[in-house]
Amino acid sequence: MRRRVLRNLFLASSLVGLAQLMTPTDADAEARLALVIGQSAYRTVPELPNAANDAKGMTELLGNAGFTVTTAANLAQNEMRAAISDFAGKVSASGADTVALVFYAGHGLQIDGENYLVPVDLDPKREADIPLQGVRLNDLLNTLGALPTRARIFMLDACRNNPFPALSGAGHGLAIVDTKAGAPGSFISYSTSPGAEAEDGSGIDSPYTTAALTVAKQPNLPIEEVFKRIRIAVAQSTDGRQIPWESSSLTTDFRFFGGESSGGQPALPGASAMALAGGTRSVADWRKDLQGKEPKAAYELVIADDTVEAYQAYVELYAQASYTPRLRTILERRRQMLAWERATAINTRASFEAYLANWDNSDLAATARRLLLRVQNRNYALPVAAAAAPAPVAVAMAPTCPCSAPSTPATPVNPALAPVIKKRVDDTPPKRKVVETPPKPRRPPPDEVVYERAPPPGPSPEAVGVGIGVGIGLGMGMGGRGGGGYGRGDYNRGRY
Repeated sequence: MRRRVLRNLFLASSLVGLAQLMTPTDADAEARLALVIGQSAYRTVPELPNAANDAKGMTELLGNAGFTVTTAANLAQNEMRAAISDFAGKVSASGADTVALVFYAGHGLQIDGENYLVPVDLDPKREADIPLQGVRLNDLLNTLGALPTRARIFMLDACRNNPFPALSGAGHGLAIVDTKAGAPGSFISYSTSPGAEAEDGSGIDSPYTTAALTVAKQPNLPIEEVFKRIRIAVAQSTDGRQIPWESSSLTTDFRFFGGESSGGQPALPGASAMALAGGTRSVADWRKDLQGKEPKAAYELVIADDTVEAYQAYVELYAQASYTPRLRTILERRRQMLAWERATAINTRASFEAYLANWDNSDLAATARRLLLRVQNRNYALPVAAAAAPAPVAVAMAPTCPCSAPSTPATPVNPALAPVIKKRVDDTPPKRKVVETPPKPRRPPPDEVVYERAPPPGPSPEAVGVGIGVGIGLGMGMGGRGGGGYGRGDYNRGRY
């Protein structure tokens, strides 16, 4: 009996253990695919040793987190494009219940408001070469954004300094990418703030990757909390010189390790609060929250939030704190990058003039002037294009020869001027009006005799000629008798 009870207990415990093993975790409930790119061996500029180490460490971390990882190193432009395309194919084949993650370590550049990942074979002679030789970050975002997935995560340790001498006029760091402007379900993390440069680090990994490898291992942390802690850790390790930045449009929760399966449930409240300038808390709200706190504790709170409102409240409350000059610099640069994002997004003469009015001495001023000239040249043709469809003109008034077409006015045609236009077009003398009437009988000249009927039977033509001559002579001299009677009658018929 005792053996039977023990056997039943053993069987029950085995079933419980099996059920626990079969209970899905976050990694089991969803497909997880990752692409890790490490760009170290640049051919025309010094190598980045830490980029290779960063890629190796992230490959191991993501593999332990349940990701199927594709690792690629030192890619030329064509190879990088092919790697992205192949990865997109895997994500597409995996289905909609997939989390796709891309980690990139290497150089990144901002040219004319566009962000570019830098292949190892890039060798620019001028800024205009970057669009031809680089890989646009937006191409990567759009390629994965077009696929049905649960979440798309982009980790970019790509804001290192610009090493290319020919690009001395390029802006520092990367431009803002707001995930809310694209497909929902994306999360993007920069290793430092927009417009700032990240450090390669003195260790085997960069400060950003070092923090990510430590923080992401902690179980049951939503992704937003993970990157808040990464931001604080990087700010501490670099003495505030580098502060990572995130933007989120996630619609589901995600954890790297542990926790119950999200099952596609909505993200936790505040999950998208990382989006730049997307917070709902005002400066006044932050002033209330920070009031009475120690400067260091308040500093960590605003760094974790990373919004203009939080930084503004801190510099107002803690004017004498040691952290304030650092945050004032961050705040100024953040406002500048927000203005730059608006200028390039609107992309008009007015938007670039507004940027230059406030940031004429910034590192992006030269680019703003170039883009301003570009849109001015584009807008120069707009009035002609707008006048290409003027007010309707009567078909009868339209020119029939292309070479004689009058120039199109810059303003719509005034209907009241239509008669004037018609007069100018029809100013040739009018043609004589032709009336179909029977022609008048033509009068013969004086020395011509017209016969209207055949002569009566009589003498030969020679005799008739003599008779006519005699008749004419007698008629004129003697009143015409005899044969002259015929001649007189014919003369009278032919007289005017």
